[in-house]
Amino acid sequence: MSFVQDFYNKPRVVRAAFAKATAFVLSLVLFALGVVAFALPSFAVVGSRAPAGGTPQPAGDAEQAALPGSSSLAAAPVLPPDHGSGTTASGPVRVVPPRMPFYVATKGSTTIYLLGTLHVGFPTDYPQEQPFRKRILAALDASPTLALEISPDELLVSQEDVNRYGMCRSECLIDYLPPPMWKQVEGRMRNNPAVLADLRHTRPWLASMLIETYDTLKVGFKSEYGTEAQLQNMYLRVRGNIVGLESLNEQISTFTRLTSAQQREMLAQDLAQTPAQNIADVKKLHQLWRIGNADALKAWDDAKSSKLAKSKVLAEQVDNRVVYDRNRRFVQRMVAIAAPDKPVFVAIGALHLGGPKGVLELLRKRGFVVEGA
Repeated sequence: MSFVQDFYNKPRVVRAAFAKATAFVLSLVLFALGVVAFALPSFAVVGSRAPAGGTPQPAGDAEQAALPGSSSLAAAPVLPPDHGSGTTASGPVRVVPPRMPFYVATKGSTTIYLLGTLHVGFPTDYPQEQPFRKRILAALDASPTLALEISPDELLVSQEDVNRYGMCRSECLIDYLPPPMWKQVEGRMRNNPAVLADLRHTRPWLASMLIETYDTLKVGFKSEYGTEAQLQNMYLRVRGNIVGLESLNEQISTFTRLTSAQQREMLAQDLAQTPAQNIADVKKLHQLWRIGNADALKAWDDAKSSKLAKSKVLAEQVDNRVVYDRNRRFVQRMVAIAAPDKPVFVAIGALHLGGPKGVLELLRKRGFVVEGA
C-alpha cells in the first residue's frame, strides 16, 4: 500500500497516522545531523581517544567518583567490559550498557549533564537490568529537569506540521529536481513503486530524509529503543519534568527555509551513496556511538560529508542552518534552564556535541568546564 498516496484526499485519521510516521522519519534522521547530507560517514575510528584539542575522555569504562551537582551520591563502581549476552563456564555473562557520549559541564555551582543520543536503537543497547551506565543514571536522578530536542507533548500535538510543510498536493518533487536527479530517485526506488509514488509528493528536504530512512530501517533499528524513549521511561518514574530545547515548528523551519538549491544539495549527497553504503554507515555510526567519543564521531562525520558535497558553498550554507544554528539555540536554552544547585540533564543527537562548533565547545566559550564522564 502506498504510504502517502492521495494524502490530501484521505480521512483525517489516516492523515494523522502519516503525520506520526513522517515525524518519526524526521527524528530518525535528525540523530545523524552534523553533516549536510544525511548519508552517514564511514571510516574507521579505533578506540575512544579524543583528537588533539578535543574533549578528554576517562580511560576504559571507569566511572568517576562523584557527580557535580549531587554531592550526596556515592562513588560508582568500575563496570566490566561489554561482553554481550551469553554464558560462561561460571554462569551467565553480565550485559553492560554502552558508554555513549556523556559529558559534564560545570560553571560555579551550575551543572549541565549532556548525553549524545541515537533516536533509534536495538534492545541490546539498553540491557533490562541496567539500561545506562551508573554514572548516567546518577546524573539523571540528580537533575530536576530533563531537556530533549523537542518536548514529547509538543511532538504529539504538532505532527501534521511535518506534512504541511514537507508535502505537496501535486507531484512537486519532479518539478524541484533537474531530470538527471529525478532519474536517480527513480533508479533508487525502482524496486518499491509505492514509495516512489509517495516521494513524488515531497519537497526535496523530506525526500532526502525518507530515502535515507528506508535504508536505515533495513538495519533493524527500532524507535522504542531510541535513547530519548529509554530516558523518558526511567525519568517519568521519578519526577517527570521534561522540556524541549526547540519547538517542532522551529525544527521543521530549519528545512523549510532552505532554498531549492540547498535542498537539492541535501538530496544529491544522499543519492551519492548506494543503499548498501548507507546501511554500512549507519552500522558504523552506531558502533562509534557505543564507544562514546563525541569529538571522534564529529571528525568521522565531517570527513565523509566533505567528500560527498557537490557544492562546497551550498554544503556550508546547509550545514550552518541545519546543524550550527541549532547548536547555538540548544546552548542558549539549556543555559537558561540550568540554575545553581539545580542540574539539568540534556539529551540531544550525538553529532551535535563534538567539534569546534559543537555544543561542548560552545559551552566552553561561555566559561563552562566540560569533561567526559
